[in-house]
Amino acid sequence: MITKRIIPCLDVKDGRVVKGVNFTGLKEISSPVDLAEYYSKNGADELVFYDITASSDGRKIFTEILRQTAEKVFIPLTVGGGINTVEDFDRVLKCGADKVSVNSGAIKNPSLIGEAAKLYGDQCVVLSVDIKRVDGKFTVFRKGGRENTGLEAIDWIKRGVNSGAGEVVVNSIDTDGVKGGFDIELLKAVTDAVSVPVIASGGAGAAEDFITLFKTLPKVDAGLAASIFHYGETNIADLKNLMINNGIPTRI
Repeated sequence: MITKRIIPCLDVKDGRVVKGVNFTGLKEISSPVDLAEYYSKNGADELVFYDITASSDGRKIFTEILRQTAEKVFIPLTVGGGINTVEDFDRVLKCGADKVSVNSGAIKNPSLIGEAAKLYGDQCVVLSVDIKRVDGKFTVFRKGGRENTGLEAIDWIKRGVNSGAGEVVVNSIDTDGVKGGFDIELLKAVTDAVSVPVIASGGAGAAEDFITLFKTLPKVDAGLAASIFHYGETNIADLKNLMINNGIPTRI
């Protein structure tokens, strides 16, 4: 049986890890290099590194801080932020990433997903989607949740997967940083629509939220979180023991 993954997320701004609520009110937390090393040694299954202002600033990802971070990580590392071309994929992979997350760049140029998948394989291409409810509809946002694209989220995700995305990260803006639990309604809609691995992001406030996620939606492959790990509110080893006690397949 495939084990469920626990993935800490490093949202990086100006070379430092930050966290906010509903994608706003960002507060500085720590060095991505230090946090990456800690998580790599303390039970994380994978790690995500987002340069969260690269797209909105119209620049490329900070390669030096990424390279330093990758050197400390001995688990799969997914990297995103300012990925607009296959050359960006190549550059990030050469810095030590195992997978590349694309969001705004794919919205601007949907063919990017297919081009990258042909060059590097589907398993390397992660479609990250920032989603917020607008007039009752799941709507895609870009540029760190700043801009409404008008795209219907489930249709966009299916299109991305059909183009070659091997994994989908579902970022719920509505639940981000609120710590009230994952967006079960949204995640169910996504897992019902696609067969590739789906990573849930946004809303984890306690270890029990991961239990609810995996018990309610067995098709979800991984839970991604930031605040509860960064602030020490939930220890990954304790979380995994709780998952095992609840019959959830887990890697120790």
